[in-house]
Amino acid sequence: MKELILVLRKDMQLELADNISLEEIKEQLAGYVNDLISNDFEKLVSLLYRVDVSEKKLKKMLNENKNTDAGKIIAELIIERQAQKIKTRNEYKKRDDVSDEEKW
Repeated sequence: MKELILVLRKDMQLELADNISLEEIKEQLAGYVNDLISNDFEKLVSLLYRVDVSEKKLKKMLNENKNTDAGKIIAELIIERQAQKIKTRNEYKKRDDVSDEEKW
């Protein structure tokens, strides 16, 4: 959770408390995304590209949940993608910590 908060602070310029819950993160991120939808859509598109949110998955989720706040859906996908990237980074760090003899 701590890594997720750090990544979101950096990538989204969100001011998140250290002890914030996942639900509160989703709410703040959804508010930020909704603001971008209304006021700076190009910045949102750029952000989604940089975070590497799947366009196909995003379109599917928005189509399947037409009565749900788009900001919440997008926030969920951003958090999901960032969590995947954190997990992958941590797995590679573990591999790098293994001695050369154990790698082969």
